[in-house]
Amino acid sequence: MKKTPWRAAGALFLGAITAACAGLVSRENGGGGKAASEEFGPAAIPSATFTPFLPTDQDPSAEAFPSGNPTPAVAQTAFWLAPSLPAAFRDAVLIPEGWRAAASPETADIQIKVGTDRPISIWIYALAAPFPTLPDGLYSWELRQAWSSNGAGLFSHRPLILDQNTLEVFSALWGMPTPGSVQVAAGEAILDAAWSDRPSWAIIPWENIEPRWKVLAVDGQSPMRTDFIPAAYPLSVPISCLGRMELCERASEEIIPPTNRDPAKMTTLVMTGVTALVRATASTMERLGVLYPAQDVGPLLREADLTHISNEIPFAQDCPPPDPSPGIYRFCSDPRYIDLLEYIGTDIVELTGNHVLDYKADALLYTIELYRQRGWRYYASGEDLAAARQPVLIEHNGNRLAFIGCNRPGYNGEWAAADSPGAAPCDFDYLQSEIRRLRSEGYLPIMTFQYFEFYHFEATVQQVQEFAIPAAAGAAIVSGSQAHHPQGIAFSDGAFLHYGLGNLFFDQFGFSEGTDVAFIDRHVFYRGRHLGTELISIRFVDVARPRFMTAEERSDFLSAAFTASGW
Repeated sequence: MKKTPWRAAGALFLGAITAACAGLVSRENGGGGKAASEEFGPAAIPSATFTPFLPTDQDPSAEAFPSGNPTPAVAQTAFWLAPSLPAAFRDAVLIPEGWRAAASPETADIQIKVGTDRPISIWIYALAAPFPTLPDGLYSWELRQAWSSNGAGLFSHRPLILDQNTLEVFSALWGMPTPGSVQVAAGEAILDAAWSDRPSWAIIPWENIEPRWKVLAVDGQSPMRTDFIPAAYPLSVPISCLGRMELCERASEEIIPPTNRDPAKMTTLVMTGVTALVRATASTMERLGVLYPAQDVGPLLREADLTHISNEIPFAQDCPPPDPSPGIYRFCSDPRYIDLLEYIGTDIVELTGNHVLDYKADALLYTIELYRQRGWRYYASGEDLAAARQPVLIEHNGNRLAFIGCNRPGYNGEWAAADSPGAAPCDFDYLQSEIRRLRSEGYLPIMTFQYFEFYHFEATVQQVQEFAIPAAAGAAIVSGSQAHHPQGIAFSDGAFLHYGLGNLFFDQFGFSEGTDVAFIDRHVFYRGRHLGTELISIRFVDVARPRFMTAEERSDFLSAAFTASGW
C-alpha cells in the first residue's frame, strides 16, 4: 500500500490537533456539551497549512541537526529513535542499506519522536474497558481530565490502566499524569487487571485489542469503525521527524512504518438474527413497501464489508398472499421480497432455519438458485447432506473467514439426508473435526446454530455446554441464530459466544417485552485475528421495522443482557 507523504500527514494532523485543543479549552472553560452516554457528532476539523519545523535561529537551507557533514553520504545517514516511541513502532522500523541507528540524538542526522512538529507516522491507540461496560464513549476533555486529576462519570477516581511504554508515549504527548491517575501493568496483565476490578478503563495499542475488550469511542471516533477519521481521534499519536527535510522524506519511504492500523487489512462483518418475511411482516411490506423494514437499519447493514442474514423462509413462486394471523406456522415468501435482502447488502445467507422445507424441496432449491444468481454465499442447507455441511470460505483484505452452521432441533423433518435436501443436522463430531481443519488452514471459523428457542435472556445449561464445543475446537465466533428473544454472551477458549441475537425482520412485536428488542453483532477482524465485537441494539416500532435504541433504552437492554451473562 502506498504510504501517505509526510507533508500531507503533517497538514492533516496539525489541523486535527488545532481542533482538538480548541474544543478542550472551550469545554474546560464551561462550554458545556452532551453527557457521555449521548450520541456523539463528528469532530469539526478546520483546514490548516503545514509549516515544516525549523529552529528559529537557523537558516532554512541548513540542517536542523548538524551531523558534522554538510551533505551526509547515504552510508552515513543516522537516525535516532526516542525512547518514548511506541514499542511496536520501534520493532517495525526497517534499517536498509545506507541507514544506521544513532546512539544518541546528538549524533543523529534526523530524530524520530512523538510529537506534532513534522508528522510522518500515525500510531493508533484505543480507550478500552471490559466488555460488559455500559457507556459507549466519552469526550476527550474527560479523558484528559482523568489524566491530570481523576476520572469522569462512571470512571471517576478509577485510574487508567496502561503498560509502561504506553505511559511513556502519552506522557510525551500530554505531559506527565497526576500521581494516582494511572495504574501501570504488564501488557499481558492489563486485561485481567481491568476485568478483576470493574468498572475500569485502559489505554492500549490498536494491535492489542481482543474480544474481551469493549472499545470506547472518544469524541465519537472509534478505530473499530469503518468511518474512523484518525485526524479527528484524540488517541492518534503523531510521530514526527526532525532534521533535514529530504532525509525525513526518505525515512518515511524507507524505514518508518506509516501506521499500525491499515484499513486495507481490516474486515467488518455484521451478523443478524431471525429473518422471516412472512405473516404480519409480509403483510406490512405489501402495504408500505418491500423495503420498509430496513428504513432505519439498512445503512448500517450495507456499510459492513460482509453482511450475514439468517433467512429461515424459502421463496416460492406459488406463495399465497401473506396472512397476518399469528397462528400461521407454515411459511413461504414472495420472490419479490428478495429485494429487501438486496437492499441491505446481503453477502452471506445462513440456512439453518426450522422452516427451510415448509414448501418442500422445490422451494428450497429455488431459493438457493436465487442466491446463486446474485452471487450470495449460502451455507447450512443444500441439495443433500454433503452440500448442507459445506462451509462458506471467504477471504477479504487478507482475513480468511469460514462460515459453518447446523440445525439442532430437527423439527418437521428439516434435516438434509444423503439423497435429499434440507438443513445440516448438528453432528458435533463432524463439526469439531471440520472446525479444526479450517483453523489449521488459516481460517477463522464462525459457527452458527439454529438452536432450541427460549424466551429469556439466560442460556440453558445444555446450551452453554453445546456452544462451548465448537469454541473448544477453534471457532472464533459461535452465534445463535434461532432466538426470537435475545440472550446473553460468554467467552470460551478465546471465542466470542452469543447465545441468541433476537429477530431482525419478524412479526413478534408485542408478543413479549423480550421480542421487541434484539442485537445486531458487528465483528471486526484485522490481519487474521478477531479483534472484537460491537453490540448494536435495536427495538421494533411495529411488526416489521426495527430502529436503533435510545441511550436510555440501550443502557437498560445491555444491563439485562450482561446480568443474564453472569456479569
